[in-house]
Amino acid sequence: MKRKRFITNFLLSVLAIFILCLCASCQQGSELLFHLSFPEERSSEPLDGRLLLLISDNESDEPRFQVNRNDDTQLIFGTDVESLAPGEAATIDSGASGYPLANITDIPPGEYWVQGFLHRYETFHRADGHILKLPDGDRGDGQKWNIAPGNFYSVPQKMFIDPQKGQTLEISLTKEIPPISVPQDTKYVKHIRIESELVSKFWGRPMYLGAILLLPEGYEEHPKARYPIVIQQGHYQRTIRGWRKTPPLETFARSGDKPPGPKDPRRQDEGYNPFSLERAYQFYKDWTGPDFPRVIHVILQHSNPYYDDSYAINTANMGPYGDALTYELIPHIEREFRGIGQPWARTLYGCSTGGWESLGVQILYPDDYNGTWSSAPSPIDFRAYTSVNIYEEKNAYFLESAWKRTPRPGLRDQHGLLLSTLQEIHQLVQVLGTKGRSGHLRDAYQAAWGPVGEDGYTKPLWNPVTGEIDPSVADYARENYDLRYILERDWKTLGPKLKGKIHLHTGDMDNWYLPNSVYLMEAFLESTTDPYYGGEVGYGDRFPHCWGGGETSLSRGTLRQDLIGQMADHLIQTAPPGADTTSWRY
Repeated sequence: MKRKRFITNFLLSVLAIFILCLCASCQQGSELLFHLSFPEERSSEPLDGRLLLLISDNESDEPRFQVNRNDDTQLIFGTDVESLAPGEAATIDSGASGYPLANITDIPPGEYWVQGFLHRYETFHRADGHILKLPDGDRGDGQKWNIAPGNFYSVPQKMFIDPQKGQTLEISLTKEIPPISVPQDTKYVKHIRIESELVSKFWGRPMYLGAILLLPEGYEEHPKARYPIVIQQGHYQRTIRGWRKTPPLETFARSGDKPPGPKDPRRQDEGYNPFSLERAYQFYKDWTGPDFPRVIHVILQHSNPYYDDSYAINTANMGPYGDALTYELIPHIEREFRGIGQPWARTLYGCSTGGWESLGVQILYPDDYNGTWSSAPSPIDFRAYTSVNIYEEKNAYFLESAWKRTPRPGLRDQHGLLLSTLQEIHQLVQVLGTKGRSGHLRDAYQAAWGPVGEDGYTKPLWNPVTGEIDPSVADYARENYDLRYILERDWKTLGPKLKGKIHLHTGDMDNWYLPNSVYLMEAFLESTTDPYYGGEVGYGDRFPHCWGGGETSLSRGTLRQDLIGQMADHLIQTAPPGADTTSWRY
C-alpha cells in the first residue's frame, strides 16, 4: 500500500513539474509585438522604407522629436519594410534593432507614449547598374527623417507595455508630413535651383542643385559692377539664417509679443534666441553699411539620397557633386548675377561638415578657388577619424589591450564630460537606417569617403555591430579623401597652387574630437618649405564645436563679417594683373 501511494505521489509530482514547465514555456513563448500599418488613404501603392517605433516616458513633445545622442534621449526601434501594402501590418518585435535599449524586451513595464513612423524610400536606377532604395534627397527638409515631407506617422498614444506578457499593440500611421513651403525672394535674398546634368546622369533621374544668394548693397544701383563670390559650405539650409532687417526689440514692440524663448530645434531659421536675433540684425546692418565689402554671399544646397549635403566632392556613392557644383552651379550663379566669374574671385568658408568641404574643395580643385577659411572640419587626417586611427587600429568602438576593453568616446561637452560613446552613436545610426541609409553624419562620412559595396550601397568602413575595421576601405579612403595624406603625397604640384590659401581654426575642446586631425594637418603644413604653405592654423582655448575665431560672445557673433572682410582683402592682394578690383568697391 505504501509502495502504491509512493508511486502515485511520484507520478503526481512529475505531472506537476511537467505542467509548470509547460506553463513556463508558454509564458516564454509569448511575445511583445507592435503591428504598424498605413491606410489606403495615405497610399494605394505598396511602399518601401524604414519603419520606426518611438517610445517616450513623457509627453513634452511627440516621441519622434525626443530621440538624440544625449542622456535625455527616448527610445527608438526600427526595421526595414519592402513593398508594404496599404492595410498590411508590419511587425516590430524582438528582432528589431533599438536605441539606446537594444531590444523591446528590455523595456521596463509601465505606461508610455508610443508613436509609429515610416521613413519612405524611392527607387533609383543608378548609372553604375545598381538599383537602390533610398530616401528622396530633395524634399526641402535636409534629410531630417522626422520632418521629411511624405513620411507617415501616427498620433502618439498612451499605452501600457509589459514585455513579459504577450501583447500585440496596433498602430495606424494615419498622418502624413506636408510639403515644406518654398521661401520667397526679397531685394537681398534670392533662391535658385537648377537641374544638374552630371548628377542626374549618375542617379538615373532628374537631380537638382540649389543656392541661396545674399546680394550686396547697391546691386541694383550699380548695374555695371561685377562681384566676387564668397561661398559658404555646410549643412542644408532652406533659406538664409542669421539675417533679419528689423531689430528684435522693435519686432516685439510692434507685435505685442514677449521676448522669445529657447530655440526650437525643428525651426528652419535661427530660432527664438535673443542673442541670435541681435546677431542677425547686426549682420544686416553691417552688410548694408557704407564700408562693408560688396560681394555676393552664396550658400550652396546639394542635399542627396544619402545626406543633407554631398561633401561637395566627386564620390562613388553620391555622385559627381564636386564637378557639378564647380562647373555647373557656380558658373550659372556668376552668369546670372554678374559675378566676376574667375577663380581668383571665389573664396570658401564653412564649419564642421562645411569646414571639411571648404578645405577639401580648395585642395581637390586648387585652380578654381582662391582661399578657404575652414573651422572645426570633419576629419581631415584619418589617423584621427574623430577618436579612431583607421589605419592602425582594428576596432572602431573599443581600445583593446591584453587585459581590458575601453569604449571609445564619440561626443563630449566643452568641459570634457563624455555624452556618448562611438558605439552608442552608431547604434542609433543603425536603427535609423541599414546600408548607410540613416541620413546621419556618420553614414555620410562613409558614403562620401568610401567605395561602393557589392550590393550597390556604401561599403562600410567598419562592421556596424562589432566595430571591426575593414582595412581595404581604409586604404581607399586614404588614397582619395584623406586631405593631409593627399597634400603630403602631392605637395610638389599642389603646394605652389595653395600657397597662402589655407586658413584653419578649431576649438581645442571640440565636442566631436575634431582638433586631433587639425593638429596632424598643422604638423605637416608647418614642416613644408618648398613652398611654405603661408596660411594659418588657430585654436580656441576650451572652445567647443565650430569655433572659428573670436574670444568673446560679441566677436564670435560678428565672425561672418570679419571673415568676409579678410576674404575681400585677400582677393584684392592676390588678384592677377588687369583683374577687376574696382567696380565692386563702391
